[in-house]
Amino acid sequence: MTVQAIAGVSPTLESRIMTEFPSVASTGVGRLIGQIMGCIPIRIFGVKLSSLLFGLPLAPLGMLLFLWNRPFGARYILTNRSVQVWASLGTRRIAVVDLNEIADVELDELPGQKFFRAADICLKAANGKTILRLSGVCDAGAFRNAIQRTMQSRRMVQSSLATIAARK
Repeated sequence: MTVQAIAGVSPTLESRIMTEFPSVASTGVGRLIGQIMGCIPIRIFGVKLSSLLFGLPLAPLGMLLFLWNRPFGARYILTNRSVQVWASLGTRRIAVVDLNEIADVELDELPGQKFFRAADICLKAANGKTILRLSGVCDAGAFRNAIQRTMQSRRMVQSSLATIAARK
């Protein structure tokens, strides 16, 4: 049995930290709905006029996209070692990026995503090239911060392990 400084955290095992599902804003049709819902900025009793005019007619389409996205979409998983994209249902991993490969994490809010409070998260390599794009993440700022803190923690753990190994 190995001794762990923090219960449940091990330098040799991969642990899940956070899971996010893409919103309707991850699709082109969803972003179009978002653009339509925000197209008229005039407010009546605090509600946008475009929401009053287009909300009810577009609601069934938005619900269909949401219901389609759950079984046939993806999920984004942050672990203590990597960022992974998995099929929403099942055990099929679509993509994985090791935290050591990520140099920067950027938010890219596409037109129509503001309505859904979502954005794309771009994981960048040291050369500036996008390694992985996580589309339509709700509250993308919080997920980006979690990725950045996990990257920092991973680097500090590796540095500490290297220091400990050098002492032996």
